[in-house]
Amino acid sequence: MAGKWFGKLLGDQGERTAVRFLKQQGYSILARQYRTDLGEIDIIALDGETIAFIEVKTRKSNSKGEPFEAVTQQKQMQLTRLAGSFLKKHQLLHQPARFDIISILWLSEKSTPEIQHFQNAFEPSGEFQFFT
Repeated sequence: MAGKWFGKLLGDQGERTAVRFLKQQGYSILARQYRTDLGEIDIIALDGETIAFIEVKTRKSNSKGEPFEAVTQQKQMQLTRLAGSFLKKHQLLHQPARFDIISILWLSEKSTPEIQHFQNAFEPSGEFQFFT
């Protein structure tokens, strides 16, 4: 149980760090931890006219691979469904949209995390393939 709690704390810390990073890059944050019955999108942000659906992955080491490698095909399909639902609910189907991944590696000996931002990290998959 303590491991799961620690993982949630690390994930929340990573998301807060990602929000600060995105704001410094000029993004407007539309939602954080957007939840529906389909799951959760970590961050929804506006980059100019484009809506970015952003998955944040944070790790303390890369012994099990880089954080961004944890965004599996199954996760991509889930995010596609969630994004489609968000766009439809808010009548934004005409809006350009994309999927980004922010990968945060917080090595214990470093006080500053390594942040990688992958824009257009993957194409929509599954039933909602209607945006560019």
